[in-house]
Amino acid sequence: MKKIWIVVLTLIMLDSGALAALPAEVDGQPLPSLAPVLERVTPAVVNVHTRTRVQVRTSPFMDDPFFRRFFDVPSVPRERIQQSLGSGVIVDADAGLILTNNHVIDGADDIAVTLQDGREYAAELVGADRDTDLAVVRISADDLAELPLFDSDRLLVGDFVVAVGNPFGLGQTVTSGIVSALGRSGLRGLEYQNFIQTDASINPGNSGGALIDLAGRLVGINTAIFTPSGGNVGIGFAVPASTARHVMAQLVEFGEVRRGSLGVAVQDIGMELREALGIERRGGVVVTQVLPGSALDAAGLRPGDVITRVDQRPVANAQALRNIEGLLTVGSQVMVDYLREGRAHSSSVNIEEDLDARIAGRRLNDRLDGVVLVRIPERSTARGALIEEVRRNTPAWEAGLRAGDVIVAVNRQVVRNLGDVREQFPVHEDRELALEIRRRGVAYLVIL
Repeated sequence: MKKIWIVVLTLIMLDSGALAALPAEVDGQPLPSLAPVLERVTPAVVNVHTRTRVQVRTSPFMDDPFFRRFFDVPSVPRERIQQSLGSGVIVDADAGLILTNNHVIDGADDIAVTLQDGREYAAELVGADRDTDLAVVRISADDLAELPLFDSDRLLVGDFVVAVGNPFGLGQTVTSGIVSALGRSGLRGLEYQNFIQTDASINPGNSGGALIDLAGRLVGINTAIFTPSGGNVGIGFAVPASTARHVMAQLVEFGEVRRGSLGVAVQDIGMELREALGIERRGGVVVTQVLPGSALDAAGLRPGDVITRVDQRPVANAQALRNIEGLLTVGSQVMVDYLREGRAHSSSVNIEEDLDARIAGRRLNDRLDGVVLVRIPERSTARGALIEEVRRNTPAWEAGLRAGDVIVAVNRQVVRNLGDVREQFPVHEDRELALEIRRRGVAYLVIL
């Protein structure tokens, strides 16, 4: 018996040695491999690297452009260069359009793209959207591969996916996993959240890279990870391709995302509220406020109604409604299904842009290019218009405007809200644009 076991063990050891180099075929059948798919996909995935010049001053007062102007201090700052690495996907080879994450290029002075074959090109920022953490850059190059966006709505939990990117600056890397969940939300700093969750390894540097299915179709843009340690723990998130397609189309056409508004405030429905409203079905959100003159005000909705579907898509909670609202095209017409006193109703709604909630500054005046103005939250006691974003190296940035400033007067006319700001334009190009702002309780005057 011992001799038999020794023979068997010897055969196993010999066999395991042979398995060190697997054959391409077994019994005439090829072994499964992603190599053919990746050979087609990886040339469309690029490395995105940025440089940002950061001023270094000896005194904190020197960071304030108003201080320098008042005391006539020359601006001769020392600079240091910050570099970052990320990934991107060529989605339109003819136009040289590359989709990546906003946080990869945010605030960068220089953006460069390196292709898989080693070619490197300077990239131009087409547009960025902080609310979805997506951005589009453009390069001018020949012989580009592309990976068009696929219909991510067809994904199911359990589908196999592959992440392609540039983790830690190591170079192009491929990892695999499955779709762990769909419709994830809860990440900080993003307004619209409908993430694909995957356990494919995603690490710093993968941001902006491709999430593909086993057929090599682009189903998502890798964006974030959940990690207590800074490395991958098997919980990664990607923006669905369906969301990316809508955002990209707007960025290419307008340089920004112009979103429609339903004009309501809603809240999730808990068990107690569900019983109080007599609602048996799960899902839906209850309307708590309808803004006068808004799309749903014109459709006849009122507080207490329960919205269940918008544009044929079910509304599970307030975040789901927010996500749907963010993808509604301005000028389109959609159906809104809702319950009132237990009875089902439907209304056709015309989607309009709420310019009193958010507007790009360049739509008001060219001197405000790179500035994004938003409505001040209702819970705040401040009056005026909040500056949400100021892009670097623009006239507004050089003049001293910064995110978080509140415009309280335009050309010496007091403004109470964003609507008042819009009423002060247009301003003739030969006339100065004077903005009175509040920054941390201190008043400043900015001349553009």
